[in-house]
Amino acid sequence: QVQLVESGGGSVQAGGSLRLSCAASGGTFSVNGMGWFRQAPGKDREFVAVIDFTGFRTWYADSVKGRFTISRDNPKNTVYLQMNSLKPEDTAVYYCNQGPRRVGIDFTAGAYWGQGTQVTVSS
Repeated sequence: QVQLVESGGGSVQAGGSLRLSCAASGGTFSVNGMGWFRQAPGKDREFVAVIDFTGFRTWYADSVKGRFTISRDNPKNTVYLQMNSLKPEDTAVYYCNQGPRRVGIDFTAGAYWGQGTQVTVSS
């Protein structure tokens, strides 16, 4: 059974930074792409960033490109999301996901989710 546990959320002021972590267990982390999605109040969950299983290829939503960086450490079974220059519109619950798939210019989620971590950015 795959388990994904996020950490690192919190409250920051606009322009600040946070680093999210997602620790995976119970599956084959090193052969799966990993992604981060987010859901703001009243909105659908949306793709934020994806990294392939090698760690060499990454994709980002236009809204976070240049500000967020996804990375992974396969020996530690962990994926990260470094978030810089945060904006109030980045406020959401951020979810880690295993096995997202590309559909055109977007990504759909894989089967496994973490519990989510809240990120709140104040102006």
